[in-house]
Amino acid sequence: MMQASPERIESTTPAVWWRNRFVWVGVILLAVSATVVLLVDRAGSGPAPADDLNAQLDRRLVATLEQLDPEQHQGHGEHAKDVTAETKVVCGVRVFGFEPAGATAVSEVRTAYGFHLCGVAEPNRPWDWAVKLVGPIVVAMGTEPPTVQVAEATNEVSFADRVGQLFPEQYREQARKESLGDERMRELRQRYDQAAGVS
Repeated sequence: MMQASPERIESTTPAVWWRNRFVWVGVILLAVSATVVLLVDRAGSGPAPADDLNAQLDRRLVATLEQLDPEQHQGHGEHAKDVTAETKVVCGVRVFGFEPAGATAVSEVRTAYGFHLCGVAEPNRPWDWAVKLVGPIVVAMGTEPPTVQVAEATNEVSFADRVGQLFPEQYREQARKESLGDERMRELRQRYDQAAGVS
């Protein structure tokens, strides 16, 4: 029967493991991995970054606009009278500001500022021929449902003056830019086509 050499016995003892550089590399990697997991977990439970809050507000306002009763759309664009119980309103929203500015959750937002574009989906009516409700909006979040005001020109007040009345100065320039952006516009068109049954 063969006997193990003294060197071989020595290399398997715990004291030798601690001197082995590969063991130390493994211990360090394990510690770093555990730290990263802990930090990521803590970051996930913290306040939402502004972009995330804007996205949450976008979704909240889309749901609000799409669930309004037909009579609640009056004043939301000159064609609001075309919204009936038989039509479906499909909306896109771009929120570009809110108050208080330091809010980190939708529940903390008192007022949201943005732009909306809604299509009134009627069966088999393509997007290009759909009635549109469009314009910059100010939404008071303290009511249920939230109260929506659209900046529109009237016989007495110009569009620019109405934007000046509704929007704080830092948001007026963005309120004049009627755009959802390419991604939101694509999503809105897809959702409209589904609601109208257009292929």
